[in-house]
Amino acid sequence: MTQELVTIEINDQPYTVPKGRLLIEIADEHNIKIPRFCYHKKLSVAANCRMCLVDMAKSFKPVPACATFVEAGMKFWTNSEKTQQAQQAMMSFLLINHPLDCPICDQGGECELQDVSVTYGQRHSNYQGIKRVVIDKNIGPLIATEMTRCIQCTRCVRFGTEIAGMTELGSLFRGDRLEIGTYIEKSLQSELSGNMIDLCPVGALTAKPSRYKARAWEMQAHPSIAPHDAVGSNLELHLFRKAVLRCVPRENDSINETWLSDRDRFSYQGIDSPERLRQPLLRRQGQLVAVTWQEALQAAAAILQQADRSKVAALANPNSTLEELYLFQGLMRGLNIHNIDHRLRQIDFSDQTLAPLSPNLGVSIAELEQQRAVLLIGSNPRHEQVLLNHRLRKAALQGAKITAINPRGFEFNYPIAQLFVAPSALVKRLASLAKASLVANQSAIPFALVELLQSIDSTEADQTLVAELQAATHKLILLGNLAVQHPAYASLRALATVIATETGARLGYLPETANTVGAWLAGVLPHRLSAGRAVTPAGLAVTAMLQNPETVVLLNAETADFANPAQVSQALAQAQNLIVIGAFADQTLLDHATVILPGSVFAETSGTYCNAEGQWQSFQGAIEPIAQARPTWKILRVLGNASGLPAFTWLSSEEVALALTAELDAAMGNYPSYTLNDLPTLQALQPASATEAEFERVTTVKLYREDGLVRRATALQARVEDTVVELNPVDAANLALQAGEHVQISQGELSLQLPVRLSNDLAPGTVGLAAGDEATAVFSSVGLVRISKRV
Repeated sequence: MTQELVTIEINDQPYTVPKGRLLIEIADEHNIKIPRFCYHKKLSVAANCRMCLVDMAKSFKPVPACATFVEAGMKFWTNSEKTQQAQQAMMSFLLINHPLDCPICDQGGECELQDVSVTYGQRHSNYQGIKRVVIDKNIGPLIATEMTRCIQCTRCVRFGTEIAGMTELGSLFRGDRLEIGTYIEKSLQSELSGNMIDLCPVGALTAKPSRYKARAWEMQAHPSIAPHDAVGSNLELHLFRKAVLRCVPRENDSINETWLSDRDRFSYQGIDSPERLRQPLLRRQGQLVAVTWQEALQAAAAILQQADRSKVAALANPNSTLEELYLFQGLMRGLNIHNIDHRLRQIDFSDQTLAPLSPNLGVSIAELEQQRAVLLIGSNPRHEQVLLNHRLRKAALQGAKITAINPRGFEFNYPIAQLFVAPSALVKRLASLAKASLVANQSAIPFALVELLQSIDSTEADQTLVAELQAATHKLILLGNLAVQHPAYASLRALATVIATETGARLGYLPETANTVGAWLAGVLPHRLSAGRAVTPAGLAVTAMLQNPETVVLLNAETADFANPAQVSQALAQAQNLIVIGAFADQTLLDHATVILPGSVFAETSGTYCNAEGQWQSFQGAIEPIAQARPTWKILRVLGNASGLPAFTWLSSEEVALALTAELDAAMGNYPSYTLNDLPTLQALQPASATEAEFERVTTVKLYREDGLVRRATALQARVEDTVVELNPVDAANLALQAGEHVQISQGELSLQLPVRLSNDLAPGTVGLAAGDEATAVFSSVGLVRISKRV
């Protein structure tokens, strides 16, 4: 619908603008300066700082520009004497109780209060009284508080309620006693809480990890891309003395808007971790010793050239750059090694030949908030993809119907219908929905589904959900990490395809890491070359190649990055050689490594990440690699030279990316497709035979334990919850267990002791045990676990 245009005047200049727009928005669009503190374009209007007062014709008193909607014929003056007097008065009021501690304030040099007071304030103070003092709050390891500086703009309060979806901060008391704080003494838990630092216009909320380390004018800004989830958030690294001191968002409305997740904001602390690999190492006489790069590269090349090609396991973490992944698979295939994979946490590979070119959203990131119906299958987007979850929240608040089908319940921060069942019942639950969609369309059941669906009766709830999907104008079905990591992933994906086809919805994926999409494009797969080209014969997938390998090559991967860390540990113990390429190595890798080639993290190298919508985003290194470490793409290139591969002649990462681009262009869209006619024959996953004390494990990876860099960020690790065993209260009662009581949890011959937490978000017969830390690394992510009282 076309907006009505009206003519207004600002400072005696006419402007034609849409009727009903806010004056401050129009002024910003035309570069007319109006000071403000409480207003922010992504937050609701509060109009409580009154700093944006302007002179309006036919108005006895100035009006706030942030709360004034324009109509035809309105006239405003932003620099009249009346406006200046109002602005000086408001500035004076705001400074009544503000402390004069700019020389020690971390916000100094980039403080909105400083800038506005110099431009719009008075040169002297009218007040001589004692300033009030507000006690600081301890709100966690990420944000430092100096609440005496607070001017009660309430940006942080509105952010928590409107963006983060958690009302963690609020206004306490009234009048000149008003202060911002938590209602009860507690830490902020939101995964977006760090954005309050950027929103605060004064020095009341600052970054605790970088506090008192440098002044704003001493730092250099360097653009980069977030290396963790599949959003590809645009950010700036702030450098001081050739080190990353902090990280802030870089505005991009089509991707991360003005926000940044805490994971992306504070993970830079891992760059200088004491656990970084700093020099090439080679095992001699049972000990890892420091060697030159030439010795290490020659040793690694010799191992690869002499290895039995069929017993080499080449595994890459998909948070590597596109260039690193392309070179990695090129190196292995150049040596006739086909056991190559990046799907470290996936278990079921039975339908991999039918997989799409890459697992992307199916829509743009910005289009997520335009959806009117969304079905999430096996996903906790709030932890998996923080800013994609923010887009889904915006859709939900605009009336979108969002439903989640999961192996457990999660704490969402928007209205959602949650359906959760035991992992073994997930296929049957989704099959019921698929049958409802086929019945609603009066469609014939595909041959591959006959055996699965013939004994299933759809419920009224399924029929309602199908009707909602069919009626919605924009609808999307998303498969998340828990679906991809499910032991019957092929069945889940096939059933999701049926539902999408019958309801007219798009089928998309929430990729696991920053470059999962790129890893598929680059061909880090046993059955495909780069650009989606099929390879014959296909190599082994992750679980198969780890059965009995003689040589293992790891790129940016550690044991905690796998679905079954115990299997990885056993495989490494049996292998004759282990080559580690990357920035970090856990103790298991250090115990078994033959050669260690220290690589770079995202801030130390140039490269490209391909985000969830398939957008390539390239970046340059901001700092030099630590100690003797080298950019990982260069390590792989030189290793290819040392292995005698003639094609490894690239001189820059840009050239590597162009080589992959050329291959994608040559494919000319001849990519794999997936239709109902291609469905594999599906059967319901049979529940494992469980005794009274045995439970199906439901595994989620802990937030801030997803990759090596995050695991070394000390501030984020302070936010990681202690490891517990979660049980449904009914199961706990049957075992005579109380919350907090320690139990013995076992899987096979492995066991450990952990405290119990009761949760109604788990189906009876299941146990919640998070992955990603050392305590649970001994267990497989799927299967049965036994629980008994501690003796």
